Amino acid sequence: MKVKTILVALALLAAAASAGARDEARLLRFPATNGTDIAFTYAGDLWTVPVTGGEARRLTSHIGYEAFARYSPDGGSIAFTAEYDGNREVYLIPSQGGEPQRLTYTSTNPRDDMGDRMGPNNMVLTWNPDGKSIVFRNRIGDGFEGKLWTVSPQGGMPEQIPLPEGGFCSWSPDGKKLAYNRVMREFRTWKYYRGGMADDIWIWDPKACTVVNVTNNDAQDIFPMWIGDEIFFASDRDMTMNLFSYNVKTGATVKVTDFNEFDVKFPSTDGKTIVFENGGWIYRFNPADRSCVKVPVTIGADNVYARTERRPVGDAITSASLSPDGTRLVATARGEVFDIPVGKGVTRTLSRTPASNDRSADWSPDGKWIAWIGDGTGETELYLFEVATGQTRQLTSGADTYIRSIQWMPDSQNILYTDRKNRVVTVKVPSGAKSTLLQNPESEFRGISISPDGKWLAYTRPASNEMGVVYVFNIPSGKEYPVTEKWYNSDSPVFSADGKYLIFSSDRDINPQYSRIEWNFTLGNMGAAYLALLSADTPSPLLPKDGAPLVEGGGRARGGMGPGGIPPFGES
Repeated sequence: MKVKTILVALALLAAAASAGARDEARLLRFPATNGTDIAFTYAGDLWTVPVTGGEARRLTSHIGYEAFARYSPDGGSIAFTAEYDGNREVYLIPSQGGEPQRLTYTSTNPRDDMGDRMGPNNMVLTWNPDGKSIVFRNRIGDGFEGKLWTVSPQGGMPEQIPLPEGGFCSWSPDGKKLAYNRVMREFRTWKYYRGGMADDIWIWDPKACTVVNVTNNDAQDIFPMWIGDEIFFASDRDMTMNLFSYNVKTGATVKVTDFNEFDVKFPSTDGKTIVFENGGWIYRFNPADRSCVKVPVTIGADNVYARTERRPVGDAITSASLSPDGTRLVATARGEVFDIPVGKGVTRTLSRTPASNDRSADWSPDGKWIAWIGDGTGETELYLFEVATGQTRQLTSGADTYIRSIQWMPDSQNILYTDRKNRVVTVKVPSGAKSTLLQNPESEFRGISISPDGKWLAYTRPASNEMGVVYVFNIPSGKEYPVTEKWYNSDSPVFSADGKYLIFSSDRDINPQYSRIEWNFTLGNMGAAYLALLSADTPSPLLPKDGAPLVEGGGRARGGMGPGGIPPFGES
């Protein structure tokens, strides 16, 4: 009996250790709090966790996406946006779980999808302080900017807030004023944007019929949260998005968080506490003492969408390179590198790195190596596979930017790559030593062609008038020579197989067509393929050739044809 008790105790300890060792969850989105719990979205479902952290509990499990949870003022209900019936609508669920109740029936926008750049339709934003209505943003009848509406927790006809446009918002504690964003660009990929679509925080006073801009900053000021005499909001005025506070009495604005790696995203409040996401984690901010802590969350989810599975990838090939003997093909698809037979044979996976996006695989001219780009270290680096041994190793390290493309030099002893620092770099094989050949201050090098002898590069870079000019670069001397002029746009240069010619495309066919409707000229089909002779003694392959040589005395050899296909005089 004692032995059995010990075994049970050991089993319990092992289970506890296993639970304690579970990794902290990430990719937690759109958090909201009622002061005791935090609701958030993970893998498209709603979950809740105590504000102090711990094991999260799943609240919804529908295949449709659920997001933008907002607790009611009494904390007993959660309003959210969901795809239960195929489109996005506002729903209500008890905060402890239960059957969701549909509140709106308005989603008729043709661009009604969760990932739309103008923001999802029927997005739940906040509650009125009295708990009698839910504020949501709807884009019905407006494909771009949305408007603010309210709907009762019991359902019924929504009512529009009398503002011409609106985004994220928050009522003042007494419910008499509304702090809001006019536009919605949080779902666009406009990092550091400073144009006319940048958000500001405005205060609307319905009684006074006034709207006042209280941030008036070129940066993105978004997610207003009215707590007491302060309006907290997120701003990237210091480049990284952090929380700021605007005092409605003094007009002073101060920065209250200092993240420098990841942006503060989708903050919300219950009027006392602010929760937000940062780097995929959830943080809790106390407005009273300005303290900020990360909320540790673990999730016991089945992660059905993360399971390993077999999938056909033949239609997802992103690059391919033929072996020198023409018998096999190396290709990349869905982040893996495959060795494929041209005829009959076995397809092999060379990389087997699910945590790395491997791409741009290229076979060396001598057939001994296969190189590709991978990001398993967190940065893009070159990887080298030795065909004879089947061994793969990391060729480069210490990358300081994104590597764009690679290709082998003809000697199979160097690899050339381009990157986002506008450089052309060579890498020695197998040592991995790097050397920068070129760096262009204006733009990246793309579509570089290497001459068959490996001594020249051809590429395009823009002139001062932004027209593409084709250049050739001599690697031994380090000198660059223009092939085309800046008056016509030219690009995509390629060396011929014998290295005597450079073929490129250029827009220089000026053939204006007069429009019978617009009463002006248009230029269409300007592009064509062109040929440049790379040596003064190289003849043009386009010169006309005579049909037969002349014989002594000025006549043609018998059987030859005269001009215009007419037989020479005296012949029939």
